[in-house]
Amino acid sequence: MRAVEITAPGQERNLRIIDAREPVPGAGEVLVDVAFCGCNFADTMIAKGTYPHPKGYPIIGGLEISGRVAALGPGVAGVNVGDRVAAFSEEAGGFADQCVVPAERLAPVPDGMGLDVAAAVTIQGLTAWHLLHNVSKTAPGDIVLIHAIGGGVGLLATQLAALAGATVIGTVGTRGKEKRALEFGAARVVNRDEEDFVAAVTAFVGGRGLDKALDSTGASTLDRTFALMRKLGHIVSYGEAEGKPLPNLWERLVTKSLTFTRFHLGHADFASEAWRRSLEEVFGGAATGRIKVPIEETFAFDDAEAMLRRLASRQVAGKLILAVNPT
Repeated sequence: MRAVEITAPGQERNLRIIDAREPVPGAGEVLVDVAFCGCNFADTMIAKGTYPHPKGYPIIGGLEISGRVAALGPGVAGVNVGDRVAAFSEEAGGFADQCVVPAERLAPVPDGMGLDVAAAVTIQGLTAWHLLHNVSKTAPGDIVLIHAIGGGVGLLATQLAALAGATVIGTVGTRGKEKRALEFGAARVVNRDEEDFVAAVTAFVGGRGLDKALDSTGASTLDRTFALMRKLGHIVSYGEAEGKPLPNLWERLVTKSLTFTRFHLGHADFASEAWRRSLEEVFGGAATGRIKVPIEETFAFDDAEAMLRRLASRQVAGKLILAVNPT
């Protein structure tokens, strides 16, 4: 089968298309004929060797897939060959004609929802939901700050927070990425390159402390966010695109009794009621159009490297996907 292999981390031109051995599902696993793969910032980090959940190399890339079930491993129940599914593949392997994933991580794709949309919403949509409703709670009247609001998770979190009755404020690092976030329900978006986001957000909320902040940037952006929070507020980190924050967070937390969470979707309980609700609300919302899933560009299988370069450029306001076997 065709597969996109990352030969070694951090090297130029380190992706190549290979003829790989077809995977075989083990106990509790399913084999999926891949239709589309979603592209995530984590994929660029795996290629660079900076992903915080280390992988061995060489490795077939791709953490997010959609397609049809091709075979069942021993002990799998409640799934049938031919079912349309999406999945988060923790061990990667999605940039290929076929991929093996644990059955517990499958998401049934609703009727009327394209497999392209399913590949675009699985990781980012579920991550956004769990940031807002699992590791923390979002209530009507909350003020939520979302850094990198113009990216995939940010745009989905904007919609989910607005649906929950929250006021959404965002920041971007590239001019133009604020447009879609405002269309999707953000009340104010600050360009960090043009304004001091702490001063701008403080002015917008009239000095009121924020209830929640979602951050995937890290570095000084996360560190400066603590000044904006109310007492007993909650900051949720889910990435370090611009580098790790200062190592001693205790002094930031203790002054306002803040709560800080570092979230990774792979640590969710896939057998929990929260996971079931996240699938129902994210996939159900995307299927009905209640949640918009902006696919910015679809790349041919041979263009996987160009797709990763495009995402790493920070010029993307939406989702990039890879067409593996779209028909």
